[in-house]
Amino acid sequence: MENRLKTYTAKERNIYLVGLAGQNILYNIIGAALAYYLQFTILIPAITVSVIMALARVWDAFNDPMMGTIVDKTRTKVGKCRPYLLATPLPILIITVLCFVNFGFFDTSLGVFEGQNTLIVLWAAGTYVLWGMIYTVGDIPLWGVTALMSEDDKDRAKLLSYARIAAGLGGGVALLTIQPIAFALGKKFAPLFEATEKVTSEAAGERMGFIVTALIFAVIGSGLFQLVGIFVRERIPASKESHTLKENFTLMWTNKPFRQILLSGLLGSPKMLLALAAMPLINFYYSTKNPTMTLVYMILLGGGMFVGQFAAMAFAPKLITRYEKKDIYNYGNLLGAIPFVLLFGLYLISPQGLTQPIYLIICFVMFTFGGAALGLTTVLQSFMIADAVDYEEYHNGIRPDGVFFAGQTFLAKMTTGIATIMSGIGYAVVGFSGEAVKEINDFIEAGGIPRLEEKYAKYMMVLFFLVSIPPAIGSLLSVIPTWKYAMSDEEHRKILDELNERRHNAKEDVPE
Repeated sequence: MENRLKTYTAKERNIYLVGLAGQNILYNIIGAALAYYLQFTILIPAITVSVIMALARVWDAFNDPMMGTIVDKTRTKVGKCRPYLLATPLPILIITVLCFVNFGFFDTSLGVFEGQNTLIVLWAAGTYVLWGMIYTVGDIPLWGVTALMSEDDKDRAKLLSYARIAAGLGGGVALLTIQPIAFALGKKFAPLFEATEKVTSEAAGERMGFIVTALIFAVIGSGLFQLVGIFVRERIPASKESHTLKENFTLMWTNKPFRQILLSGLLGSPKMLLALAAMPLINFYYSTKNPTMTLVYMILLGGGMFVGQFAAMAFAPKLITRYEKKDIYNYGNLLGAIPFVLLFGLYLISPQGLTQPIYLIICFVMFTFGGAALGLTTVLQSFMIADAVDYEEYHNGIRPDGVFFAGQTFLAKMTTGIATIMSGIGYAVVGFSGEAVKEINDFIEAGGIPRLEEKYAKYMMVLFFLVSIPPAIGSLLSVIPTWKYAMSDEEHRKILDELNERRHNAKEDVPE
């Protein structure tokens, strides 16, 4: 029966991966740069930024399953996912840029809802919530379509593994380059602005640098994303039955494998602090906002993370042929805690000296191992969600591709929201917010190096703490729900064989 299984072509696979990379460029414009821009460029207080993002994520907790339900109810000639993949890229481009086009700088001498600060905060909140909603419309079908492109379990596993690599590459390009480019453009724009009593020309230039950089990256990301809807095809027919939103919430909770994955992801939320605090760490501790050195340190430190991630993601399909998925996932999380704990220990040993070559090499190695653990567990999460879709179809006759992959996007957004609150609390505890950020920015513009100043030591410490200890804790917590995972790989193989037999028998029974 193996030769009867329908699957994607090489062209479709490659276009899907390119489009996914583009979509992740869009995600990381917001994920890697917006929180930094709001807090450290236009000076919105840390706790305010955290609240905005956390509240948006609470809304997404409902928005994602809603979109998943809509996708699963969609029946068109081009499929149930492709209509959204065709329609979404342009609106995402527009709202991504609007997130950066604000009403100027937050006045740190006034309250959050005083004067122009009100417009600045409300615009930041409104555009961010709207961005999340529009992004969801494209993101859920983009991942959901992977379960519809092939009947072959091995081909699907390969696609998901390659997809995580492509997502990492696209996101990595944005993560490594968006801030250095924004800073470099900011220096070019700075002479065009006159300094005022409250805003330096350098600060105004940096703001414009972020806006223009967001536009450039958004155009590239959206153009690549658009290709998926045009060229990808769906091969597995939608199930005849569909559920209401309330029924889908019940479905998500009663499917034990999926529930375990969801809980594991939520408990692992602190791991997201690594991405959120990495940019401030490099800009304030390592490069002091020098565009060239920012890029150098991003490659040196972030490069280790990405090398580890991509290697683990590429190796994952081979690993799952030899070991249980749940074992790879659980032990990957447990081992992943070690390099992050060691990283903070390294900072305690030499709080001002981690720019020395020997320490950079050690940090590169630790980030490589940490990245490998994150990459492995991330791709395993996608494998296990896809398996949970098969589990549901086998037991209840419905394929909730949209709803279950909505759970994946829900996890990405909710964990980021939780991590943002944690980072806001961390910054607030040491006072690294508002006027203090303005002070350290002015200090850097005057040629100062914050890591060498004792009065800024607590700010440097919290940056290293946020990228190390919470991710280690999150890695350990992640294994609690999945330690006794509900579906073995052998059980899933039997389920998939039975499902493919049912589908082909159903087609043969249809009269010509």
